[in-house]
Amino acid sequence: MMQAVAVRKIALAGNPNVGKTVLFNALTGANQKVANYPGVTVERKSGRLKDSGQGGQPVEIIDLPGCYSLNPRSIDERIAHDVLVGAMPGEAPPDAVVCVVDATNLERNLYLVTQVLDLGLPCVLALNMTDAAEAAGIEIDIAALSEALGIPVIPLAARLGRGIADVREAALERAVVAPPIDWPVREDVEEEVAKLSAVLSAERPELSDRRRRFEVFAALVSDVLLETWQERAPEFHAAVQDARHRMNAYSVPYQMAETMGRYGWVSPLAHRVITTRKKVGERSLSDKLDAVLIHRIWGPVLFAALLVVIFQAVFTWAVPAMDFIEWAVNETGAGIRAVMPDGILEDVMVEGALTGVGNVIIFLPQILILFFFLGLMEDTGYMARSAFIMDRAMRRFGLSGASVVPMLSAYACAVPGIMAARTLPEERDRIITIMVVPLQGCSARLPVYVLFIGAFIPAGTYFGVIGYQSLAMTSLYFLGTGMAFVAAWVLSRFVFKGEGSSFVMELPPYRLPQIKMVLRRMVDRSKVFVVRAGRIIFGLSILLWILAAYPKSDLPADLEARMAAATTAEQVETLQNEASAWRTSQSYIGRFGRALEPVMAPLGFDWKISAGIVASFAAREVIVSALATIYSAGADADEESLALRDAIKADTYPDGTPVFTPLVAVSLMVFFVFALQCMSTLAIARRELNSWFWPVVMWVYMFGLAYLFSLAIYQGGLALGLG
Repeated sequence: MMQAVAVRKIALAGNPNVGKTVLFNALTGANQKVANYPGVTVERKSGRLKDSGQGGQPVEIIDLPGCYSLNPRSIDERIAHDVLVGAMPGEAPPDAVVCVVDATNLERNLYLVTQVLDLGLPCVLALNMTDAAEAAGIEIDIAALSEALGIPVIPLAARLGRGIADVREAALERAVVAPPIDWPVREDVEEEVAKLSAVLSAERPELSDRRRRFEVFAALVSDVLLETWQERAPEFHAAVQDARHRMNAYSVPYQMAETMGRYGWVSPLAHRVITTRKKVGERSLSDKLDAVLIHRIWGPVLFAALLVVIFQAVFTWAVPAMDFIEWAVNETGAGIRAVMPDGILEDVMVEGALTGVGNVIIFLPQILILFFFLGLMEDTGYMARSAFIMDRAMRRFGLSGASVVPMLSAYACAVPGIMAARTLPEERDRIITIMVVPLQGCSARLPVYVLFIGAFIPAGTYFGVIGYQSLAMTSLYFLGTGMAFVAAWVLSRFVFKGEGSSFVMELPPYRLPQIKMVLRRMVDRSKVFVVRAGRIIFGLSILLWILAAYPKSDLPADLEARMAAATTAEQVETLQNEASAWRTSQSYIGRFGRALEPVMAPLGFDWKISAGIVASFAAREVIVSALATIYSAGADADEESLALRDAIKADTYPDGTPVFTPLVAVSLMVFFVFALQCMSTLAIARRELNSWFWPVVMWVYMFGLAYLFSLAIYQGGLALGLG
């Protein structure tokens, strides 16, 4: 039997935007895996070290999420903390850590380094962006820095490929456990720390002195980390709470003791090893660019122009690729039908499975374009500035400045909009953003609007300039956008109240983007979308198809007779459409529509509209094809089809009153402004939030808004005699 070879594990840790991922890509090449950490949606990027395992022990490189400290405030920081301390389920602590720091901002970066060193793990420090430091006139005494930290310090310019081999060699051969750092702590806090360390030692004697000290400070300042000790060391847990009470009673600032102490050690070290040739008052290139790009007037103007470009690109550039995907799916379906015998299996393969896959990959072009632009913004350093520019305005509605990109992306499709919310550092802001993003007017609503506006809104103009139809379309988009801000305000005030956070973000220096990295990020994120969300959408698609196709019902005798007597192709097609409408009316979805009719009737909707709404749960635009089937307008009918428009306008109740009136059409369009009729959105929200709870809440509150607004419009219109 072959014996498995143990894999050595090296973690890359560092602040955001210090070039960890560039180093990770250089060390691993194409040997990468992207997955999620257990129970959360944070990506776990790992890869096999290039040329490792050839006659020796294979080495796994883990790119940890960027964090500023090991006192976690966000999911990313919690993941980095848990991996490094060995608290991540199913994840052994790393054998060594490469601390990646920004040479242009050494003092702030060293704070995290001192925390990592206190864990007692073998470490190497990769001093990245030395090229940028040289350009800025910054010189660092590497030997003095290495001696002070007690670990090897390797100069690195990862974007230029300089120093990669040295970091690789140092991580494999020279990583060492640094001697303890004697950073100062005020005396009253030190006494409490010593007591707590003794309590922890009694319960967890396997921890080293320095590790106990690290855990004591972490438990003192973090409720989340303190709770992790409740079962593992209950006496220590209780002792920390008592210590907090004592120090609070005497107004001892213990929450800041670690920060002040570490910076009390780091700052003198940074001043000792750094020499700056830059003249006082001399502005860097980033400073000059920021004078325009984050200017209080020009900043928002330029940002709005960039968003228009991104919005337009996502909305229009993706169309040819989406059309091609749609064509390919249809052709594939036709090919499958040509080779498979008629029957249930053929229908499941084509109308269930293939359609489900098509519903997933149809969004890929939009997602790829969106992440291309997001990658450019991240790589150049503009992403942080966009959040800075919009923060004040967005925060009035309970949103973060970083929410602006997801919300605008959702005009094309809520799916990439929800995925773009990953860039929000705070969990509260991310959830609120995801919960309101589907209210933005996505492109899937457009066919619905086009059908009913074309059928019921006259083509005239106000003052010969503003068309009634374009005004109606614009009003629907404004209605959805306005409600998104109102919903965000309500969520922040009544659901996530008291959990708001201050917005602190470092503005990294501007850099030229690396197209290779941008493209790799596009592929990685798209792969995650297709694999993870696709599984959910695939299953739901098959379920919806079954509900629309079964039970099979015999056609009425007169329809059978007319189909048998049909002599022309036109007659055959018309009667086949009528037969399809009959079968839909008898399917589970059709029956469900009839059952829903009493509930939806106050909105002006009959059973056919109700059945179309049920069918459009797969995707909003499906209601057009569903109505085309029900009204026998032909399978090829779309929102521009005059036959479908004429059919719905001609439909009447048994008493002769029209089913569709302008008031019903407005009620239905407003319903689609708010209702979450998109299983792809629900699936991706479930994936991003790692729970069905919030997606269900999202569907319920949006359906409630849709129902109430449509009810008010229809009943109000009737009261005013507009019906």
